[in-house]
Amino acid sequence: MNDIIIDNIKIGPSHRPFIIAEMSGNHNQSLERALEIVEAAAKSGAHALKIQTYTADTMTLNMEKPDFVITDEESLWKGNSLYKLYQQAYTPWEWHKPIFDRARELEMIPFSTPFDETAVDFLEKLDVPLYKIASFENTDIPLIKKVASTGKPMIISTGMATVAELDELVQTAREAGCENLILLKCTSTYPTTPENTNISTIPHMRELFDVQVGLSDHTMGIGVAIASVALGATVIEKHFTLSRADGGVDSAFSMEPDEMKALVLEAERAWQAIGKVTYGPTENEKASLKFRRSIYVAKDIKVGDRFTRDNIKIIRPGYGLEPKYYERILNTTANKDLITGTPLTFEELF
Repeated sequence: MNDIIIDNIKIGPSHRPFIIAEMSGNHNQSLERALEIVEAAAKSGAHALKIQTYTADTMTLNMEKPDFVITDEESLWKGNSLYKLYQQAYTPWEWHKPIFDRARELEMIPFSTPFDETAVDFLEKLDVPLYKIASFENTDIPLIKKVASTGKPMIISTGMATVAELDELVQTAREAGCENLILLKCTSTYPTTPENTNISTIPHMRELFDVQVGLSDHTMGIGVAIASVALGATVIEKHFTLSRADGGVDSAFSMEPDEMKALVLEAERAWQAIGKVTYGPTENEKASLKFRRSIYVAKDIKVGDRFTRDNIKIIRPGYGLEPKYYERILNTTANKDLITGTPLTFEELF
């Protein structure tokens, strides 16, 4: 599986996890706040800053019919019409360039999730280096074809998708020109509970489709994301805000700066710890071998004396014979005088 290179950053199993801070609608319709979020994400160590490109009119119809109103009891957005929700959450298109420019100044990769073909055309003019397809659009085959035709890397969230649907989207993307594809394991509930995340799917998905796989994570905290790295996730996407207390459409399940900083740090540690299958002392452990147990003289011994449980013991450090020889040495005799604290070797045995 080849690395994917975006603006000189390599994404792949042999590189630290690629961390994406998703702004979504957490700017609360303030460009100043949006730019503060970009700066906070950069200070936290995120490698990329993602926004979303749509308008309420490109997402849905301005209607109050039951089909267009959120009625789920557990939803954060219960009672909103889809149109009104997207009016609150969308990022004005004229903000995209200043947001992207600030991210680039801070050495982050800026990109977006387009939700229709007009958004793709707009983002192409801004020269985005990659694209994201959201879970709710992963069955929008015309949109996937449009994005893939740019030839740029694609990240696709897999929330709700069956294996057959994933196979169709992967084949569609590849046939339409996408050579660099990353799938993100995702559970499309907001927030998500850990027990509904099923990150064991990550290595299975990777083998099934021969692509890099990451995690789009809507759980609280960093535990699930760190565990995903151990299972091979190369990308982690988390919603990001300055403070959940500030409110906003996605704030309830978004990370704050200190949490993002911890995620970046611990994800890299988890990746470093994976290593390779290995047994025996590592190079760094070799110096510690001397602290193993070995056989030492515990009381002075005269030549010809027998070794007993009283005069030889298995203790630290490890300069003497290994403990496995202890039973064989008992009741044999010493061939020289030995003082207390001498490590026992075969040279002292008859």
